[in-house]
Amino acid sequence: MIDKPELKRKTRQKLRLSPTEPTKERYKRMDEQRPVQGQVQIKADEKELQGEYSNLVMIHHNLEEFTMNFIYIFPNGGQGKLLKSMILSPGHAKRIWRAMGENIARYETQFGTIKEAPEGGPAPTVGFVQ
Repeated sequence: MIDKPELKRKTRQKLRLSPTEPTKERYKRMDEQRPVQGQVQIKADEKELQGEYSNLVMIHHNLEEFTMNFIYIFPNGGQGKLLKSMILSPGHAKRIWRAMGENIARYETQFGTIKEAPEGGPAPTVGFVQ
């Protein structure tokens, strides 16, 4: 059985770099703990990683921002739910627009042309309630 001072010493060794460890190995372990420069660490829980399905996006803009409201319209068509409202700078909105265009082009190259819903039907009236 290890006594408390010995256990504390071993725990400290696991958490810190040992002064007797070769310098190259110490720096290697330090690098493993640090994120790569320029890399952003994003935290997400399981619910966020699952994502949500949206079948309607309403986009509004003013001089300084774009607002994208992601909505799910229920199958009966009479109700919907706002899932997320994202506010973007105009520059970021344009980068998303460009990235979507590039990804749609790659998708259509791989899987064929995306068929859109036929136009001509009455536009649904959508409003927000609290």
